[in-house]
Amino acid sequence: MTRAPILRPATRAELPTVLALLADEETVVDPDSVTVTEAYERAFAAIEADPRNEMLVLTDGELVLGCLQVTYIPGLGKGGAERALIEAVRIRADRRGDGLGRELMERAVARARERGCALVQLTSDKRRTEAHRFYASLGFARSHDGFKRAL
Repeated sequence: MTRAPILRPATRAELPTVLALLADEETVVDPDSVTVTEAYERAFAAIEADPRNEMLVLTDGELVLGCLQVTYIPGLGKGGAERALIEAVRIRADRRGDGLGRELMERAVARARERGCALVQLTSDKRRTEAHRFYASLGFARSHDGFKRAL
């Protein structure tokens, strides 16, 4: 019998692994090859200290299978309920196609629902057409055009 992967907040020791996941979707990047800069350290510490942010990892024992970040946003829309913004969704390249992405997203959505969020939203690069099909299969609908401005 296989055990279910665990979804939990990432630890500081896992920061290189999370950065490796974010570095490349198509190949497994060795976490030892990732440089953890002071900026990454500050960002991780800020996420960890903020009750409205979570960097979550899906693990099987010591192996990190995937990650995502959830930011809980208070707002006056939706009756004053929070919304959850999901970003930085990644599954290890050598484990894609195993249903782990679906499990990761479904658990993150359940976590947001338990917190009382009225909706879950995400953005995805326009070039990631496979990801768009995946999100649609989870019940996410295209509802807005997003805009970004580099500062």
